[in-house]
Amino acid sequence: MFALVDVNNFYVSCERVFNPHLENRPVVVLSNNDGCAVARSNEVKALGVKMGAPWFQMQELEKQHGIVALSSNYALYADMSSRVVSILRDYSPNVEVYSIDESFLGLNGLHSLWPSFASMGQSIRQRVLQWTGLPVCVGIGPSKTLAKLANHIAKKNSRFNGVCDLAAMNPAEIDALLAGIEVGEVWGVGGRINAHLQAAGIWTVKDLRDAPLTWLRSRFGVVMERTGNELHGISCLDLEKIAPPKKQIVSCRSFGQAVHALPDLSEAVASHASHAAEKLRRQDGVCSAIHIFIHTNPFREQDPRYSNSIVIPLPNASADTRLLVRAALFGLKKIYKPGYAYIKAGVMLMGIGEAQVAQASLLLKHGAGQRSEDLMKAMDALNRRYGRHTVSVFASAAVKSWAMRRENMSPCYTTRWSDVPLAHAR
Repeated sequence: MFALVDVNNFYVSCERVFNPHLENRPVVVLSNNDGCAVARSNEVKALGVKMGAPWFQMQELEKQHGIVALSSNYALYADMSSRVVSILRDYSPNVEVYSIDESFLGLNGLHSLWPSFASMGQSIRQRVLQWTGLPVCVGIGPSKTLAKLANHIAKKNSRFNGVCDLAAMNPAEIDALLAGIEVGEVWGVGGRINAHLQAAGIWTVKDLRDAPLTWLRSRFGVVMERTGNELHGISCLDLEKIAPPKKQIVSCRSFGQAVHALPDLSEAVASHASHAAEKLRRQDGVCSAIHIFIHTNPFREQDPRYSNSIVIPLPNASADTRLLVRAALFGLKKIYKPGYAYIKAGVMLMGIGEAQVAQASLLLKHGAGQRSEDLMKAMDALNRRYGRHTVSVFASAAVKSWAMRRENMSPCYTTRWSDVPLAHAR
């Protein structure tokens, strides 16, 4: 048995926790550089605004309905997500953090602790709301795919009061629910497969569940056969209690405004390399090469366009920020051309493996060994304690022309002392 706990309209809900004036108002949270809607309140969804809609296309709706647009506050969202997960670990020893707003819980062996799993789900909803202010829905089923569908049902049907347990329903009731859900809502059914399924006459989740497994395998492959088994309640997907190490780590972001000069571009690339190196060390890994890329705006046909990338092999595998930044800047100089308005730059760490125990060697190793490891640990500790970029290996200007545009970002209420809300007593 599995449960999927999902925070409703996560980014918007996080903003509302600390700004009650946003309750019952249409709110959107925008992507990097305040570009597109990445989160919408129910009030905005009712206006017909789609996920990913550009903000400039909503200007008329903003005037008519008073839509509040906020910049993404990733530090706040990540911290609130961690708080939710810490609560969920009180309910099950087996938790898989699937995304920033979704977590699977393994329920095997826990049935005797509750009158029903639905009552457990209601307890989760109440505690998360009381302790964090965030509303969640809970879906329960004998497979992860069914738990995800149950969560969808809990969100869309008010009669379930935010908790749906498919395993506790009779077959006729389940058939009626699945027959009313489009097949595209099934976990793992993307747009292309959805179109092929509909062409074959499979329009609803019930249609997919009732399709012969041998036909699904021959037509769509073993992955769709596994989905069919999951819809029958045969669990084929285990919980991933520990996220597997990433084989590649990418750090990139569009600039708040176009960048022309090499020094500004170097700052951005060095910042991305530093961020990627931190992620690499968190999974106790090392990389053997770094990929650097830059490009101009592909949509501005009136401007000269240019894009390029280069892979710089490292002299030895390393997670030392100093070596990775040095290699990234070396690569940048190789591909940079003056006279262009660059809109994006980034790096990708490649050839990632586990860090090995340092051994004595006659060969000089760059960014490796005990001294490098101790220095990186000290730098990471200082940055965790006093804030990111407190200690860096590349000097940067106080005002970064390339920095991401976030004109309407809320304070970092839970991660920055200066932004902690104040309560005044009378």
